[in-house]
Amino acid sequence: MLLMRHAKSSWSDSDVADFDRPLNERGRRAAPFMGKLMRARGTAIDRIVSSSAKRARRTAKLFKEAAGTDADLILDDRIYEAAPTTLLYIAAENDDGVNSLMLVGHNPGMEGFIRILTGESEPMPTAAVAVIELQIDSWSQIAAGTGRLQSILRPRDQMGQN
Repeated sequence: MLLMRHAKSSWSDSDVADFDRPLNERGRRAAPFMGKLMRARGTAIDRIVSSSAKRARRTAKLFKEAAGTDADLILDDRIYEAAPTTLLYIAAENDDGVNSLMLVGHNPGMEGFIRILTGESEPMPTAAVAVIELQIDSWSQIAAGTGRLQSILRPRDQMGQN
């Protein structure tokens, strides 16, 4: 399972509602960079479920294109401002034909979801991707403590290495 926080968004127009904030230039660079990084690592993704907020949708689309994946991209209104338990329910709803799921959302939900699944507290700056190995046979079994954090890839750290 992959968890991604949306890329950096713009605060330049104070009249724009939070839900409708677009990505800024840094975000438009980081999202595809992370997609390319996942492709280079050979990471398979069967389905991407993203918050329907503009910045998350755009992050998911740029990531998907750069990753070169034909994964389904599904927008889910529940991910916007979701509590970690809501993210757990969303993951549990996936059919078992989905081997690798990616959720694209927001903090503090993403950090809280990592904590629920793995027991670990990790910062998730914008465009960060957490890779979690789940100890489950079916998505319906996903629960607290069923995951092991394999890695967290943060754009700032990774861009400096390439």
